Amino acid sequence: MLRSRYLTTRLLAILLAVGAALGVNVSNAPRAGAASLTRITGFGTNPTDLQMYLYVPNSAKANPPILLALHGCQGSGPYLYSSTDFAALADRYGFIVIYPSTSPGGSCWDVSSDQALTRNGGSDPVGLMSMITYAEQRYGGNRNAVYVTGESSGGMMTNVMLADYPDVFKAGSAFMGVPYHCFYTGTVRGWNGPCAGGRVSMTAQRWGDLVRGADPGYTGPRPRVQLWHGTADPILSHNDLGEETKQWTNVLGVRQSPSSTDTPAADWNRARYANGSGITQIETYSIAGAGHQLPIQGTQMAAYAIHFMGLDGGGKHQRALG
Repeated sequence: MLRSRYLTTRLLAILLAVGAALGVNVSNAPRAGAASLTRITGFGTNPTDLQMYLYVPNSAKANPPILLALHGCQGSGPYLYSSTDFAALADRYGFIVIYPSTSPGGSCWDVSSDQALTRNGGSDPVGLMSMITYAEQRYGGNRNAVYVTGESSGGMMTNVMLADYPDVFKAGSAFMGVPYHCFYTGTVRGWNGPCAGGRVSMTAQRWGDLVRGADPGYTGPRPRVQLWHGTADPILSHNDLGEETKQWTNVLGVRQSPSSTDTPAADWNRARYANGSGITQIETYSIAGAGHQLPIQGTQMAAYAIHFMGLDGGGKHQRALG
């Protein structure tokens, strides 16, 4: 999350935190007729005391798909709900959204410890999985249609969840993230300066081996991946986009050179990496001149993300949005 953007909305964050502490429904400028963001407690195993917020639109489908949406450092689930377009898209397409918050509030996700980087190893990923299971069991969520997205630290955790639980997620979209395991320090919520600065570079094979090591017994299909990064990001280097791309092309078994490139919007440079059947497995967006501020509300970035994941009924073959 852009630090300056956070500072300009500090009052909002305080108000949201107060609402969370009281355990009440939280929303900012709710859409007319929209459902409310609801705090869920007692959702299951939760080793790091995460908070769960759930958005179930009035238009929710029977057996609805589930989107796990992860905030950045200094953020919260309610903040991500109010500052992105995912809830409005859920209203339109009938999926449900889980908006977790870290504990302590405003902290980054744990993407750096041995526990977090191992399937069922503990820390934040275990609590996040409990939220998904709760949404499946209590709200009829479709266990065969689970997706993940996130910004900044949440983008990093998107990569971690896709690596730790490849059998759970069908696809993910990471905004301003870094490769799985790039941020490793061996400590919970550690900060890895070389990775943040884009100075960690490995071969595609090495990056891929790290992902496969998160769940070494797994041999099934892997989730498709979409990656976004601004070229002028001062917090997490744009170089990390190239390293993420190397990692996931290796994991998904596609060529490192894109099968197609285009510019779907001004300053958006998109590359697609398709398999032998012509289905896009990885899609990357390099946003010229953009800083640490993705996804930008009102720009259709979130719409492109949910389209790639297929939450709008498209995505797999790259239909409606192109």
